[in-house]
Amino acid sequence: MVYSLAYHSLRDSGAAEDVAQEVFLDLYKKLASIKSAAHLKHWLRKTAVHRTIDAVRRRKHPEVGLEQAPEPAVPAADPDPVLREKLQELVASLPAKPRMVVVLRFQEELELHEIAEVLEMPINSVKSSLQRSLGILREKIARCLGDVRV
Repeated sequence: MVYSLAYHSLRDSGAAEDVAQEVFLDLYKKLASIKSAAHLKHWLRKTAVHRTIDAVRRRKHPEVGLEQAPEPAVPAADPDPVLREKLQELVASLPAKPRMVVVLRFQEELELHEIAEVLEMPINSVKSSLQRSLGILREKIARCLGDVRV
Protein backbone atom coordinates (compact mmCIF):
# COMPACT_ATOMS: atom_id res chain seq x y z
CA MET A 1 0.00 0.00 0.00
CA VAL A 2 2.78 2.44 0.96
CA TYR A 3 4.81 1.86 -2.20
CA SER A 4 1.67 1.88 -4.36
CA LEU A 5 0.52 5.25 -3.03
CA ALA A 6 3.94 6.76 -3.60
CA TYR A 7 4.42 5.20 -7.03
CA HIS A 8 1.03 6.27 -8.39
CA SER A 9 1.69 9.82 -7.34
CA LEU A 10 5.38 10.10 -8.21
CA ARG A 11 5.44 7.74 -11.25
CA ASP A 12 9.05 6.87 -10.39
CA SER A 13 9.89 3.52 -8.80
CA GLY A 14 13.12 4.76 -7.22
CA ALA A 15 11.45 7.76 -5.63
CA ALA A 16 8.55 5.57 -4.48
CA GLU A 17 11.02 3.17 -2.86
CA ASP A 18 12.70 6.09 -1.09
CA VAL A 19 9.34 7.28 0.24
CA ALA A 20 8.45 3.77 1.40
CA GLN A 21 11.79 3.47 3.14
CA GLU A 22 11.22 6.79 4.94
CA VAL A 23 7.74 5.68 6.02
CA PHE A 24 8.96 2.35 7.38
CA LEU A 25 11.86 4.02 9.16
CA ASP A 26 9.34 6.36 10.81
CA LEU A 27 7.22 3.32 11.69
CA TYR A 28 10.20 1.66 13.36
CA LYS A 29 10.75 4.77 15.47
CA LYS A 30 7.05 5.01 16.43
CA LEU A 31 6.26 1.30 16.73
CA ALA A 32 5.60 1.51 20.48
CA SER A 33 2.79 4.04 19.93
CA ILE A 34 0.86 1.85 17.45
CA LYS A 35 -2.19 0.47 19.27
CA SER A 36 -3.82 -1.93 16.80
CA ALA A 37 -3.77 -3.24 13.25
CA ALA A 38 -6.37 -0.67 12.21
CA HIS A 39 -4.30 2.10 13.77
CA LEU A 40 -1.22 0.78 11.96
CA LYS A 41 -2.98 0.81 8.57
CA HIS A 42 -4.30 4.33 9.15
CA TRP A 43 -0.88 5.54 10.34
CA LEU A 44 0.92 3.98 7.36
CA ARG A 45 -1.53 5.46 4.85
CA LYS A 46 -1.43 8.92 6.44
CA THR A 47 2.36 8.97 6.72
CA ALA A 48 2.79 7.66 3.15
CA VAL A 49 0.51 10.41 1.82
CA HIS A 50 2.39 13.15 3.63
CA ARG A 51 5.83 11.80 2.69
CA THR A 52 4.73 11.49 -0.95
CA ILE A 53 3.47 15.07 -1.01
CA ASP A 54 6.81 16.17 0.46
CA ALA A 55 8.66 14.21 -2.24
CA VAL A 56 6.58 15.83 -4.99
CA ARG A 57 7.43 19.26 -3.60
CA ARG A 58 11.14 18.41 -3.39
CA ARG A 59 11.37 17.27 -6.98
CA LYS A 60 13.90 19.26 -8.94
CA HIS A 61 12.67 18.24 -12.38
CA PRO A 62 9.34 19.77 -13.36
CA GLU A 63 6.78 17.46 -14.85
CA VAL A 64 6.25 17.66 -18.59
CA GLY A 65 3.22 19.78 -19.30
CA LEU A 66 0.36 18.54 -21.40
CA GLU A 67 1.16 21.07 -24.13
CA GLN A 68 4.66 19.60 -24.48
CA ALA A 69 3.53 15.96 -24.56
CA PRO A 70 3.20 14.40 -28.01
CA GLU A 71 -0.32 13.63 -29.14
CA PRO A 72 -1.21 10.15 -30.37
CA ALA A 73 -1.15 10.01 -34.16
CA VAL A 74 -3.79 7.30 -34.66
CA PRO A 75 -6.41 6.19 -32.16
CA ALA A 76 -5.84 2.59 -31.08
CA ALA A 77 -8.43 -0.07 -31.88
CA ASP A 78 -8.50 -1.09 -28.19
CA PRO A 79 -8.43 2.23 -26.29
CA ASP A 80 -8.17 0.77 -22.80
CA PRO A 81 -4.34 0.52 -22.48
CA VAL A 82 -3.78 3.87 -24.16
CA LEU A 83 -6.53 5.57 -22.22
CA ARG A 84 -5.29 4.09 -18.95
CA GLU A 85 -1.73 5.28 -19.60
CA LYS A 86 -2.89 8.73 -20.67
CA LEU A 87 -5.14 9.00 -17.63
CA GLN A 88 -2.21 8.08 -15.37
CA GLU A 89 -0.11 10.79 -17.01
CA LEU A 90 -2.90 13.33 -16.58
CA VAL A 91 -3.41 12.42 -12.94
CA ALA A 92 0.35 12.79 -12.44
CA SER A 93 0.12 16.33 -13.86
CA LEU A 94 -2.19 17.44 -11.03
CA PRO A 95 -0.71 19.32 -8.05
CA ALA A 96 0.35 17.17 -5.09
CA LYS A 97 -2.69 17.36 -2.79
CA PRO A 98 -5.40 17.13 -5.48
CA ARG A 99 -3.46 14.23 -7.04
CA MET A 100 -3.39 12.47 -3.68
CA VAL A 101 -7.16 13.00 -3.27
CA VAL A 102 -7.76 11.36 -6.66
CA VAL A 103 -5.36 8.49 -5.93
CA LEU A 104 -6.88 7.83 -2.50
CA ARG A 105 -10.41 7.92 -3.89
CA PHE A 106 -9.99 5.83 -7.04
CA GLN A 107 -6.91 3.68 -6.45
CA GLU A 108 -7.23 3.06 -2.72
CA GLU A 109 -11.05 3.26 -2.89
CA LEU A 110 -11.34 5.34 0.28
CA GLU A 111 -14.53 7.12 1.19
CA LEU A 112 -14.50 10.91 1.32
CA HIS A 113 -14.50 11.03 5.12
CA GLU A 114 -11.51 8.65 5.19
CA ILE A 115 -9.61 10.86 2.75
CA ALA A 116 -10.41 13.90 4.88
CA GLU A 117 -9.04 12.09 7.91
CA VAL A 118 -5.85 10.94 6.18
CA LEU A 119 -5.09 14.34 4.65
CA GLU A 120 -6.29 16.25 7.72
CA MET A 121 -8.65 18.34 5.59
CA PRO A 122 -12.31 19.25 6.07
CA ILE A 123 -14.56 16.87 4.16
CA ASN A 124 -15.98 19.75 2.09
CA SER A 125 -12.44 20.65 0.99
CA VAL A 126 -11.91 17.04 -0.07
CA LYS A 127 -15.18 17.09 -2.03
CA SER A 128 -14.37 20.36 -3.79
CA SER A 129 -10.78 19.27 -4.49
CA LEU A 130 -12.04 16.02 -6.00
CA GLN A 131 -14.62 17.83 -8.13
CA ARG A 132 -12.07 20.38 -9.38
CA SER A 133 -9.54 17.64 -10.12
CA LEU A 134 -12.08 15.57 -12.04
CA GLY A 135 -13.13 18.66 -14.02
CA ILE A 136 -9.51 19.38 -14.91
CA LEU A 137 -8.98 15.76 -15.94
CA ARG A 138 -12.12 15.80 -18.12
CA GLU A 139 -10.91 18.95 -19.90
CA LYS A 140 -7.44 17.53 -20.45
CA ILE A 141 -8.82 14.23 -21.72
CA ALA A 142 -11.12 16.07 -24.10
CA ARG A 143 -8.17 18.10 -25.43
CA CYS A 144 -5.95 15.03 -25.78
CA LEU A 145 -8.34 12.48 -27.12
CA GLY A 146 -10.88 14.58 -28.95
CA ASP A 147 -14.37 13.09 -29.15
CA VAL A 148 -13.86 10.35 -26.56
CA ARG A 149 -16.78 10.49 -24.14
CA VAL A 150 -15.62 10.46 -20.51
